[in-house]
Amino acid sequence: MAKTQVARTEFAAAIAQIANERNIPVESIHEAIKQALVSAYKKQIPEYDEDFYYYSELNEFSGESKIFKAPVTKREEETEEILEWDETKSEDVTPAGFGRIAAQTAKQVILQKIRESEKEQILTEYKDKIGTLIMGQVLRMDGRMVVMDIGRGQGFMPPEEQMRGEFYKMNMRIAVLITDIRETHRGRRIIVSRADKNLVAKLFDREVPEVASGAVEIVAIAREAGVRTKLAVRATQEGVDPVGSCVGQRGVRVQEVINELNNEKIDIIPYSDDTRLYMQAALAPAEGLQIEIDEERKMVTVTAPDDQLSLAIGKGGQNVRIASKLTGYKITVKSAEGDVKSSVTGEEEHEIDTFEGLEPETREKLIQFKLTTLGDLFRFKAKWQAFDDISEQQKAFLLEKVDAFEADFTKRQAEFPRFEKLEEDKS
Repeated sequence: MAKTQVARTEFAAAIAQIANERNIPVESIHEAIKQALVSAYKKQIPEYDEDFYYYSELNEFSGESKIFKAPVTKREEETEEILEWDETKSEDVTPAGFGRIAAQTAKQVILQKIRESEKEQILTEYKDKIGTLIMGQVLRMDGRMVVMDIGRGQGFMPPEEQMRGEFYKMNMRIAVLITDIRETHRGRRIIVSRADKNLVAKLFDREVPEVASGAVEIVAIAREAGVRTKLAVRATQEGVDPVGSCVGQRGVRVQEVINELNNEKIDIIPYSDDTRLYMQAALAPAEGLQIEIDEERKMVTVTAPDDQLSLAIGKGGQNVRIASKLTGYKITVKSAEGDVKSSVTGEEEHEIDTFEGLEPETREKLIQFKLTTLGDLFRFKAKWQAFDDISEQQKAFLLEKVDAFEADFTKRQAEFPRFEKLEEDKS
């Protein structure tokens, strides 16, 4: 019977133990130490000859190491990278006292390997949790990025994953959705979100037993994070009221979700295979709408009475925009006289996406600072006008939009002061 070679030295035993505990291949530790030894040698001997290739040999049992140099025989023409060398002419160039440097280098490499291994294990664990709801605690702000404690690892919430109008403070506990493991210039990061529409679905799954069991199905969700969400639900079992199940007795279930989303408005509507009924529900609270459907082009034309027109469109076009996302139809809203008052495709994420002529760079800048509606641009006019990376032409373009909004708002307030407030409350 062949005998298994047993590690007898402290060096070999320590490496074996670390590799076993951290699930790191022994060979990768040895290879990393060899590379680090060469780097340490080059730092100690800065006048090394570039016509030679330097490499190290490591006794895997005793930990003894040596540095050798061998003449280079082949290089890559463009990059000058060394491809081949002659080890038959190698020379031992280990400097005196290198053992102390080697020991320190080995220690640093092992610690680095341990850190990398732990990070890799955490990332692997959270990769299997993508799409999962988790409670996190705000640790700090890294620029406009929110860094959160999510258990074994840290979650990073970039501006585009944050809710509009929500402010994050140290030690604040909030529900987030794990959405991605993203490669960044600082390495791989766990990305969490408060803006993802699936966060709403997961919250209803947590609060509503019928959703968790599958008795109620969430068919579609459309969301403008921090402002409003519409979700369509249907029952998969007879005798179950899908809307009532999600709302709960006296609204207790939906209120838990609303509280978790910092008072974001939530509309729960019954899903219907009848496009007309589905569209009417999606455009609520507007009533008395005339709906014409073009199934072939997936387009809907809605004619609204004058007293329902603003409700159908919503503040800043929000109601019709979310209804279009929810149903998957392009929607055109007309007045009783036949004038087109709003036209959306369902691809708009924010009100500013309806601005023809808005440049992509300007859009990204505005979204970064959560300036996504005409109301935002009106209230924070001085803020975006001070941005250096928005051109003067784009600023003039936005100012024209804001001035028109202000004039219209002032006119409507003068004509219907009470109606304006009532409309805002309903929508």
